[in-house]
Formats: sequence, C-alpha cells, structure tokens
Amino acid sequence: MSNIIVKKWIEPYVLLETYKKHFSMQDFTFDGFSKNDAKSKMLKLIADNKGFAFGLYMKNVNKFYVFISDNQINADKLMSEIGMQHGDYEFNETTDEPIAAVDFAKAEAALILSTL
Repeated sequence: MSNIIVKKWIEPYVLLETYKKHFSMQDFTFDGFSKNDAKSKMLKLIADNKGFAFGLYMKNVNKFYVFISDNQINADKLMSEIGMQHGDYEFNETTDEPIAAVDFAKAEAALILSTL
C-alpha cells in the first residue's frame, strides 16, 4: 500500500475532525528532541494494528496522529473524505519522503498507510 503526500492546502482542524468521525485516534506530541521517538511509536502502532490504521503528519503541527478502524479503507476514499481530488495529492512508496516533504514545506500533510 502506498503512502500519500497531500499537496493542496487544507485546514488541519478540518482534516482531523473529518477523520475522527470515522476512526479512533491516538496522537504523539513531540519537540525537536523527541520527534524520532514519536515517529517510531506512530510507525509501530500502524504496523502492529490488526485492523486498518494510518498515520497523519501535518505542516506546523508537532504531532503524529494514528487513526484506527476495523474496516479497510482505500486511499482514494480517505482523500475524498477531506475534499481532495486526484492532482491534490500523490502516492509515494516510502515513509520518509512524505514526512520530509511536509518538513521542507513541499506538502501540507503526509498520510502513512504502510510502514513498508
């Protein structure tokens, strides 16, 4: 499963509240010293989940979020839930590139659907 780089601006509150309607949520707050630890915790929770889980990382928000559901959801449905259309986002096979795109202000958010 691919990860997603969200290129189109979206209000972080809208993104969070939309996903919270459909998924349970856990977050990992970090600072400059604890970011890698929080990222590792997010990735482990996604990998260990028996149902469906994905991570979220947003520009200017010092948190990693994990959303969990018993039901499998496809990536395009996740994006349509927040009003995104093809072209507003792109797929990426790595976990590091989407997060780096957010860190370097080349993306608004990263959705981590797979830890592979």
